[in-house]
Amino acid sequence: MRHLIAAALSACLALAAAPPAVAGMAVSLKSETVDSDGMVTLGDLFEGAGGLAGVRVAARPGPSVVLDASAVQSLAHRSGLDWGNPDRLRRIIVRAGEAGPAPVSSQTQARKGGVQVLAYTRSLSAGEEIRPEDLAWTRVAAAPANPLRDAEGAIGMIARRPLREGAPIAASDMSAPVVIQAGDLVTVVYENGGIVLSMQVKAMSAGAVGEVISLQNLASRKTLQAVVTGPGQAATGPDAAPGRAPAATRIARR
Repeated sequence: MRHLIAAALSACLALAAAPPAVAGMAVSLKSETVDSDGMVTLGDLFEGAGGLAGVRVAARPGPSVVLDASAVQSLAHRSGLDWGNPDRLRRIIVRAGEAGPAPVSSQTQARKGGVQVLAYTRSLSAGEEIRPEDLAWTRVAAAPANPLRDAEGAIGMIARRPLREGAPIAASDMSAPVVIQAGDLVTVVYENGGIVLSMQVKAMSAGAVGEVISLQNLASRKTLQAVVTGPGQAATGPDAAPGRAPAATRIARR
């Protein structure tokens, strides 16, 4: 916990200490965001940083540091770099190491006897939450059955069973965290054509975000179905929706 707090404070302090803005220069985020000396700079993050490559972004006190993409974008802009974040990244993970060659296509990887897959950077216990720093791209001889292609599909999920460091990630490894338990009081929102009504009901079953659960009206005792939208929250009606898809996270390769 102290390590995580220290890393977050270091990142925030560095991001706040940006130099004044200069003329904008278009840059793109590197395919591999790594640093070799424990101090992340604009040159570690962006292609084409030029003379601004040495501007410090954050300290990396451990094997990796997780940066807020919006804060990085603001710092880059104030420093004179124009990064539009076209992939709508929320987080950028920077790991220790030397930047390798640009990523190659799946066909080229196959010819070299390996494919890129997401793998665990540490071992996890059953029931443990999967965090961005727990994931990295790595090369294996052959892709496993049902590999996970999207890092966002794993972040925030719960390990179904003990997971081994270095093992390729599969969708069957994890499940969504349960945010409503049977018996909880839930605020359900009814939406239809711009009309929004809400009431407090009782959960008859447990559910994770995006799942449909049974609820009971406390007054009439009638049951209804609704989509879980968060802890103690659900939605029903023609206009109800599970919510927007999360933005992407840049996961380092190794």
